[in-house]
Amino acid sequence: MSVLEVLAILAAGVAAGTINTVVGSGTLITFPVLLAFGFVPVTANVSNTLGLAPGALTGAYGYRRELEGQWQRALRLAVASVVGAIIGAVLLLELPASAFKAVVPVFIALALILILIQPRLSRFLTARAVRAERERRTGGPGLFSGVFATGVYGGYFGAAQGILLLAILSIGLDDTLQRVNGIKNLLAGLANLVAGIVFAFAAPHVDWTAAGLLAAGSITGGLIGARYGRQLPPELLRGLIVAVGIVAIIRLL
Repeated sequence: MSVLEVLAILAAGVAAGTINTVVGSGTLITFPVLLAFGFVPVTANVSNTLGLAPGALTGAYGYRRELEGQWQRALRLAVASVVGAIIGAVLLLELPASAFKAVVPVFIALALILILIQPRLSRFLTARAVRAERERRTGGPGLFSGVFATGVYGGYFGAAQGILLLAILSIGLDDTLQRVNGIKNLLAGLANLVAGIVFAFAAPHVDWTAAGLLAAGSITGGLIGARYGRQLPPELLRGLIVAVGIVAIIRLL
């Protein structure tokens, strides 16, 4: 691996860690970078999941104040996210690589659509958050099922997992958007961690150098995202994510 590749993967990890903490979709930065350097899709995905897990947990730690007073419901939802992530990781390992290569462009395209409609989605979620001080809910079976499904998706691929989680949690819980984002970071971090553990022990596809570089970068990015990420210009961030997502789709096709 050349010096340029090392620096690029490290920088992608920082960017992804920051983006994942703020909203989600950091995989749309790191996955195309790994593809650009010649990693096959399954190896890129497995190494990416392992590398971004530490950053996701760092971001969750950065939001620990927002998690105060809601650990009971967070732990309940964590069960759904973890079980889903295990199933998704097993599906990735058991299904043929051709299936992953065929379905990933569709996943990325859907993730890009979510990125593009995010301003409208954010306005909707903010409108719901106005009612937060009047009512609190732990969420019913529908929310639990939605988090489980997102966990399966996160274990299998995970691009825009954070955006999906933020939407599902904000619809299912009456609380402030920042407190919901704290739960989102925790659930996404656990899903990545559990899937990463499965891959570490069972996957023959891990590139540990790439995973290590992404981990170092994502930890830094998680800290940056928790402290400064909300100040990033949303238009610039959205444009960058869409651009690299399109590059990934073109390369996969």
